[in-house]
Parts: sequence; structure tokens; C-alpha cells
Amino acid sequence: LIFADRRLAAVYPAIQKFKSLVSSDPRNVTVSWVGADVCRYRGFYCDSPPDNSSAVAVASVDFNGFHLTAPTLAGFIDQLPDIAIFHANSNFFSGGVPVGIARLPYLYELDLSNNLLSGDFPAEILAMGGFSLLDIRFNFFTGAVPPAIFAGNLNFLFINNNDFITTLPEISVSAHLLFLTLANNRLFGPIPASIGVIFSGVSEILLQNNSLTGCLPYQLGLLKEVVVIDAAENQLTGPLPTSIACLEKVEILNLAGNRLYGSVPDLLCRLSKLTNLSLSDNYFTVAGDSCMGLIRSGVLDLTNNCIPGLPFQRPPMECAAFFAGQPSCPNQYIFSKIPCRIPF
Repeated sequence: LIFADRRLAAVYPAIQKFKSLVSSDPRNVTVSWVGADVCRYRGFYCDSPPDNSSAVAVASVDFNGFHLTAPTLAGFIDQLPDIAIFHANSNFFSGGVPVGIARLPYLYELDLSNNLLSGDFPAEILAMGGFSLLDIRFNFFTGAVPPAIFAGNLNFLFINNNDFITTLPEISVSAHLLFLTLANNRLFGPIPASIGVIFSGVSEILLQNNSLTGCLPYQLGLLKEVVVIDAAENQLTGPLPTSIACLEKVEILNLAGNRLYGSVPDLLCRLSKLTNLSLSDNYFTVAGDSCMGLIRSGVLDLTNNCIPGLPFQRPPMECAAFFAGQPSCPNQYIFSKIPCRIPF
């Protein structure tokens, strides 16, 4: 075979070896993986590598939706030395994330979501300076998530729908994260007070369906860029801090299915960009006039709480049983403080 570039010749054996491991190919993708013109293989894309503008190399791989089945990705991804982007969601790849990806100098996006992958969190990416996106949603990864991952260079972290058992760390440096998706795992412990520092630039935080406990921190109101917060179906408790009224950009706030109580801050219900505020299945007892207006407009859901006069609330005996053993929050005086200038 005569290759257009020696870099293509170097990756040819790894591609052919991986092809031999593919046991199911319902879309006949791999039939195009023949001959020396690697750049015409379906799913492979070539470009000039950063270190040589006249060379030709495999720069990205896009297997999204191919439904390929293979027992491992080891010996494949890690043998593509010039790869920058590897996307392979919605396949049936097994095994773990190859350790050798740490040696790939240009890789900055790795999407392996919706596969059959397992093992520990791929801590190898901590050593990769330019790494920007990790998407391993809907797999079978287990264990802890390294705290350093939140303080690294990642902009996008999607690890929901796995079996990670971890806590949100207390970190004093600001992360680069823009999207943080940790839903449907086994996160436990409180939301840290440093959340306002760690995730100061995050626009979307998804924490629903975990086992988070404790009171919402006052510093939640420091998330000035956040648009979506979903922490539903946890075990969070305590009153809502009034600082939450500082979330000027928030459009969706879902805290349903927790053990929150007290009054719903009227200032929260006056945020101008709110389109969905779900506080159902908690133990709130008071909602102000602005909140009542949001209920009428369909923006606010306060069903199954303990608010007298509202329909579809918990039975009085159930509310009384909860308040008889009502958990308290430390430093509760700070819950009424507002760390911003309210525009209205």
C-alpha cells in the first residue's frame, strides 16, 4: 500500500486491528476501512497536525450513532498520535478508557457517552493540559471522582448516569467549567460552601437524583452565570437562602423532591428570567404574593408542600410529623443576607 503520508501509514495497523475486533456493524461502516486512503474511511477525518503544516494525519474520529460493538478501545484511541477529537457516543464499546490517552498531545475532546464502558474514572486526563471536554454519560463507571478534576482545565464535564460514589469537594480555586452534569449517580454529602468560587462561571449544574444532604449554602447566590440548576430528588434540607435571589440569569431552578422547608423568598419569585421553578414535594409553609403569581402563570410548582390554603398539599399529619423532627442548619442567620444589589 502507498500512503499519502507516513503518519497515515503509522495508524493503519491500529485501525485494521480494531476493525478485526468489531463484532457487530449494522450500518456497514467498516466496509470502507480498506486500502491506503485512510482519510476516506467512514468516520475518520484528516488534517495537518500542529507540528507540521505540510503533513496529513488522522485528526478526528466521529463514530456517533454507528452502533458498533467491540470489546475494548485500548490499542485504538491511544494509537492515534495526532488525534484531537474522538466522538463515539451511542455504540456498544466495552472495557475502560485507555490509559494511553494521556500520551496524546492534541486530544482535547473525548465523547464516549452511551456505551457499555466500565471501571474507574479516567484520571489520566488530569495530566492532559489542553483537555476541554469529557463526556462519559450513560455508562457503568464506578468509584470516586478525583477532586482535582473540578479545578482543572475542563470546560465541559458530563458524567451523569453512571455509578460514581463521591462528594462535591471544597476547593478554593475557580474552575473553568461551563457545564457540570453529575445527575443520576451516588453523590453524597453537602453542597460545599465554596460552590460560589468553584463554579463561578458555570451556566448549567445538574445534580438531580443523587443522595446529597445538608442545607443549601448561602454561597449558592454567588453563581452569577448560572442559567440552569437542577438538584431535585436528593435529601437536601433547611430553608432557601435569600441569596438565591441574586441568580439574575437563572431560567430553570428545580429543587423538587427534597426536605426543604420555611418560606419561599418572594425575591426569588421576582427574578425576571425564570421560566420553570419547581419546589414540589418539599415542606414549605409560606409563599408570598409574587410566588402566587408564578403559580397562576404555571411557572412555579408548589404541590405537595405544607402551605395552608393551597390545593394539592401534604396531609396536615404528615407535615406535623416532619416539623416535630425538623433538622436545623448551622449559621441560619446568614440565610436572610443578600450578597448582591437586587435590581428591583
